[in-house]
Amino acid sequence: MATTIPPLAGSPGEPTRGAFATAARGGFGLIGPRHGRHALPADQVDALTLPVGDDGVVIGVDAEGRPATLGVSRPTPYDVLFIGGLWTAQVIALRAAATGARVAVETGRAGAWAQLVQALGVGRSGMAVYDVGRVPPQGASAGSPVLVVRDCGMRPPRGRVVAGTWQSVLTVLPYLSPVAPRLVRQSRLVGVQRVSPDEAVRLGPLLGLPGGDVESLPTLADGVTLWCADHDRQYVMTRATDAETGLLGAARRMD
Repeated sequence: MATTIPPLAGSPGEPTRGAFATAARGGFGLIGPRHGRHALPADQVDALTLPVGDDGVVIGVDAEGRPATLGVSRPTPYDVLFIGGLWTAQVIALRAAATGARVAVETGRAGAWAQLVQALGVGRSGMAVYDVGRVPPQGASAGSPVLVVRDCGMRPPRGRVVAGTWQSVLTVLPYLSPVAPRLVRQSRLVGVQRVSPDEAVRLGPLLGLPGGDVESLPTLADGVTLWCADHDRQYVMTRATDAETGLLGAARRMD
């Protein structure tokens, strides 16, 4: 919108030099259009919210339908334990690669990951599969973060490649196993899908779960995970996109 300067003394319709001097504001140009002020009463400030969450991989939605993210690209070591199905673990790996992370999978069942490797390719934002105990140093950096997925069965051996700067490790257990207490202690985040009532009772003290969460674990639907960090707990439903469903099929707890 153009600014109109009213005619002052001088020729009719022509602003004088004094008019420009009056209109100028300390060397910052002419006075612009006048608009009403945008004001908000103090008691309404709390109503201003922005749908901005933590940086990371969107792994599903919480109970209120808000996006839930998992920050796997960090400048500090980050260990995650996931007790659940391969489907959810692969969705997390697929989405991590989509954000630009390199994914290194240590597994004894390479065939189960072959389709993802074919879809993603191997490169700066791809996926590579290694036999158990054969993962080489990944050279993670801020420009090339790495997610190592350890899908090594019920008793995964201690890994040669561990969490470090810009390198997170996601350990997958299909069920609760004798090594679970050690892995829970060393992990900063633990995710649990549907388990048996006996496993739920054993997990309760390990994760500091209240009785309601212990009772809910055996009833969780496919694709639902209870994520626990310190004293925080959050149920997350992972829903696949059409492309993910084409690659991995429908959500499932059993493999």
